[in-house]
Amino acid sequence: MLSVLPAHPENDWADLLAVALVACAAGGRGAIAVVPDQKSLDRLEAALSERAPTGLFARLSSGEGPHSRYHAYVKARLGLVPIVIGTRAAAYAPVAHLGLVVCWDDGDFSLVERRAPYCHARDVLLLRAQAAGAAALFAGYAVSSEAARLVRTRWASHLVAPRQVVREFSPRVHSTGDEYQLARDPLAAVARIPQLAFIEARKALQRGPVLVQVARAGYVPSFSCQRCRMPARCTVCRGPLALSHGSAVPGCAWCGHLAQQWRCTECGCERWRSGAVGALRTAEELGRAFPNVPVVSSAGDHVRASVGAEPALVVATPGAEPVAEGGYAAALLLDADAMLRFDSLRAPEAALRRWFNAAALVRSAAQGGVVVTTASPSPVEQALVRWDPAGFARFELDERSQIGLPPAVRTAAITGAENDVQAFLTELNLPEGVRVTGPVPLDEDFFAHQHSAPAGVEGGGEGDISEPSPSGAEDAVPGDWRAILFFTYAQAPQVTHELRSVRAALSALKRVGAVQVRCDGLDVV
Repeated sequence: MLSVLPAHPENDWADLLAVALVACAAGGRGAIAVVPDQKSLDRLEAALSERAPTGLFARLSSGEGPHSRYHAYVKARLGLVPIVIGTRAAAYAPVAHLGLVVCWDDGDFSLVERRAPYCHARDVLLLRAQAAGAAALFAGYAVSSEAARLVRTRWASHLVAPRQVVREFSPRVHSTGDEYQLARDPLAAVARIPQLAFIEARKALQRGPVLVQVARAGYVPSFSCQRCRMPARCTVCRGPLALSHGSAVPGCAWCGHLAQQWRCTECGCERWRSGAVGALRTAEELGRAFPNVPVVSSAGDHVRASVGAEPALVVATPGAEPVAEGGYAAALLLDADAMLRFDSLRAPEAALRRWFNAAALVRSAAQGGVVVTTASPSPVEQALVRWDPAGFARFELDERSQIGLPPAVRTAAITGAENDVQAFLTELNLPEGVRVTGPVPLDEDFFAHQHSAPAGVEGGGEGDISEPSPSGAEDAVPGDWRAILFFTYAQAPQVTHELRSVRAALSALKRVGAVQVRCDGLDVV
């Protein structure tokens, strides 16, 4: 596991991975590098092109045309190229004499296959490395809990620079939620853009561009009744209502139905209040607050790969932050608490990863780089301030180990109709110590997460905090029930064999309906 230094003036993460890939190829072995999105793939390809001829590597990605993908596959299959780079599908590339597998930012949900068997690219690369006797390199600005477990079990080693070097290259991080800042600005606890953020942005705009990270794409992605605070829902499909611009008619984010002359279904009030503010609305507000300063938006379907070094306000959602020439002078991490409130076990870990990825684009503190976060005091916020991703990953792993949650243990989710799930559980002959929870019905909020964000995750951004569930939950339908098995890694071979056997037997006998079985799904808890 490699923790990459932020804001390095000469070698960024793409340069480091390119050096490792070329060195492996020079030794006569093959190499595979997997990145989460097209934007990262373009950066890695540019870095690799500077160090190796074009004929030395092939690119595999869903963004390429069928002819280009097949041509790259054939070259790898015939051994004509020793290096293959690409998005998650490249983990299966048929590289001969495999000697190195590389994965950048393994905590990104884009690396999870959304079709059965819902594999994570990291797990595929680990299996291939073990089978081929190859080295495995997982790099990133943040450290996932799965990577921390690999280090804890001594399967991997953590490569990290000394603290003095990390402080030299990292930006200075300010939090508007600490006691000192709240004493100076009591309204910082409720303001979306606190006074400190405005002050630092105004100073930084004299030196270069300023990055503003927001949690949601769009204009007003959700709103509620002004009187009773009931969330506005579509009368057709019960999806959330949203506004695409200031004078737009509210429309459903799921089915597109327009809510003409909207009224609250609970109290009949016609007035509404914003439940969340998107990137477009934020860019509009910042444009009024900073006149004569260009405002660039990078979110949703309009993702910018890079911006110049001239002063500008760059508003972006997580994963869609453009790379600034020479680095950003400052970054404002807005909606930080909203990211932490996301209904998922991995919300703190995912939020910290997004913050580190954005803060790593800022210049070092020696060059005046500043990061302002609106997060309330918490272990996540302190990890960002200290720039200690590995420490927080170990903390999360310890917390989950104490209560038996993944990745300290493995999971298997069984989803289907209530009677089918009950029948499936009855047929299972599980070893002692396996914990079974459920079955329980999947509520409306679960399905709300499946429709709230665009599906094109590989396009260069993660969308927003309401992105679709990362591992195949779209196969579930309203009315389904779910049971979850928790078991140790030592019990995994026996449990998975039993799950396969029971599913095959029940399917052959036509005794139950369709039952979905998924192991280690990231959206299960």
